[in-house]
Amino acid sequence: MFITNKISYLQTNAFSKLVLDYVDALPALNNFYNYKTNIEGIKKAVEDRQKFPVNRKLLVNVLEQQYADKQKSDKLKANIDSLLSENTFTICTAHQPNIFTGHLYFIYKILHAIKLSDELNETMPGKKFIPVYYMGSEDADLQELGEVHINEKHYQWTTQQKGAVGRMKIDAAFLQIINEIEGQLSVEKNAAEILTAVKNAYIIGTTIERATFNFVHELFNELGLVILLPDNKLLKNEFASIIQKELADQFSHTAVSETVTAFPAVYKVQAAGRDINLFYLENNSRERIEKTANGFAIANTKHQFTQEELFEELKTNAEKFSPNVILRPVFQEMILPDIAFIGGGGEIAYWLELKKVFEAAGAFFPMLILRNSFAVINKKTAQKIAALGLQQNDIFKSEKILLEELVKKETSVKLDLKEEKELVKQAYEKIKITAGNVDSTLNCHVHSLAIQALNRLEIVEKKMLKAEKKKFDAQQRQIHKIKNALYPGGLLQERIDNILPYYAIYGKDFLKELYKNTEGLSQQFTLLQEL
Repeated sequence: MFITNKISYLQTNAFSKLVLDYVDALPALNNFYNYKTNIEGIKKAVEDRQKFPVNRKLLVNVLEQQYADKQKSDKLKANIDSLLSENTFTICTAHQPNIFTGHLYFIYKILHAIKLSDELNETMPGKKFIPVYYMGSEDADLQELGEVHINEKHYQWTTQQKGAVGRMKIDAAFLQIINEIEGQLSVEKNAAEILTAVKNAYIIGTTIERATFNFVHELFNELGLVILLPDNKLLKNEFASIIQKELADQFSHTAVSETVTAFPAVYKVQAAGRDINLFYLENNSRERIEKTANGFAIANTKHQFTQEELFEELKTNAEKFSPNVILRPVFQEMILPDIAFIGGGGEIAYWLELKKVFEAAGAFFPMLILRNSFAVINKKTAQKIAALGLQQNDIFKSEKILLEELVKKETSVKLDLKEEKELVKQAYEKIKITAGNVDSTLNCHVHSLAIQALNRLEIVEKKMLKAEKKKFDAQQRQIHKIKNALYPGGLLQERIDNILPYYAIYGKDFLKELYKNTEGLSQQFTLLQEL
């Protein structure tokens, strides 16, 4: 169905210096993580992880409850059961419950966790590795989680519900989005299959958390993916000692501040955190917990607590305490027997700030792996690229550069004044000698005149190129279509597009193709070109 071409992340011009340097294992970042991204690093992580036990029985019991109404594949059943064994470890990725899974990279992250687990199960007999999707359903950013792009059309779920998006319920406005998407996709060969899965998952009255669970389970059940919903009282109880430590000492802010201070100045700080990196979670709100002179207050509410009262609240209602971006990773690693975390560039950046937080919490800090990335080039786009004589790697250049290169390659007229500029330089060198013989102070004046003359020739060159570009209007439109297909909205395709149109066109084979071309420990960008 597709042919592949792998390139470095550097060639895409779409990843930060921090991420590129991490992938290249540059020494400047060595102090901010524990394990190199290779099989030796995995083995060391497995060895170290055994010093940090988790409550496996509780984890399996919670998973059994969450899967109580689901048909589980044999592989998934075996994966959940194996979590009781001390020789079983998880490969985790995490994401919020974006509607219909949000952007394509949501899918890529999960497939990366599955593929790495399968590879390790082949290469490390005696150990068992399980892929886990940890759902960040307590996120309250509906603006981000409630949007989706389908074939260049933007949909935004508008609801009066507040608080954690995962706890919000499917309503009539949500069903209207499904109806509109169905109208867009119904002409495609496999649309009925994926739309049925959507309708079976997103049922009115169902929470977003549960609907996302249902949909992701439908997509990845056969591949053995374990989905964990951490918005759970029993799991929060396992984290209660860290919550209390944070409330009493604000330890995470101190740890992050130390790291940020030590971080190389060339890198941008991703997430500095707050004095208290916890929210207070109720059915219709998720608000910051703030320190006051008399104890604690919940921002934007009338809730006030003394320290003793808040500790008692934690003891009886741990589910009401929600970690933010700084402490959520610690919670994740304390409830899962995890050895590796797979995340995008932004996630890797903020995880690199958290090593001291994990140390202060007495938690295991896993291997960090940049998720696989893909660009899907359909037949139409591939034909346009070929017709213009472009190479696949050219797609990462700007439209302006692509057109200029094409014009210079295809034009029948001379567009550079290289020879003329060289003659000007020679002429002014002679003038400089002549003038200098009269008065040496004239050398600077002659040099300035030479620069001005060359600059004017540069302007002439640009005007010649601009004029010639007008003759390539058709090619310019084709370049725009190529860039729009692969960089919708000016961003990488995976950061805008959603899985639904791709599934509607290619069916489940699309997921199989992505799985086949996913690499566990090799961090490269993959171009998938439709045959």
